[in-house]
Amino acid sequence: MSTCWFPDNTVLCNFAAVDRLPLLEKLLDGRGRWTEAVAHEAQQSAAYLPRLRDRVVAGMLGEPIAITDVREIAEVDRVRRAVFGGVASAPTKHLGEAETCVLITMRREFRDSVWITDDRSAGAFARRSGITTKETYDLMNEAVVGELVTAADGHELLGRMVAAGRHLHRVSTRPDELMRCNRGGSRGPSRAGPQ
Repeated sequence: MSTCWFPDNTVLCNFAAVDRLPLLEKLLDGRGRWTEAVAHEAQQSAAYLPRLRDRVVAGMLGEPIAITDVREIAEVDRVRRAVFGGVASAPTKHLGEAETCVLITMRREFRDSVWITDDRSAGAFARRSGITTKETYDLMNEAVVGELVTAADGHELLGRMVAAGRHLHRVSTRPDELMRCNRGGSRGPSRAGPQ
């Protein structure tokens, strides 16, 4: 089993908003994946963030993973409604989050995967479900520690994301905060399956 990293649409939009999708691609390092719903969300977001139309997004995340198994489809719908508050009148709202959580918890080949989200409630649910999670802040920390950007540049990029209207869960208050080696992400208590 190889570890895959699943950025959600919020993360893609964060990097697109500051024209740094190539940095995200370097951070994913060939591990990036996405579900069909997240790919659809990114396509919708491209109307506001044209950089998401770039071939780099498809190249760094591969073909969208389809949820076709009847049990997985039922669990996606349950998680979307019961956990994320999705409603029948908006069938795609929270679908990307639900698909990603179900994929990681139900498919053996993705159980060691990492989900990257800045959605506070989605991240909390993922950690309770035993999914290793990261946020845009964690990625920027890794970019600095991995010498892909300087601490000052990483701090500035996070600030520019916020200035562009992006809602990050955490941001740095000083550049040196991004110099701490913290590559593990946050992981919940177990990998037993969806809650």
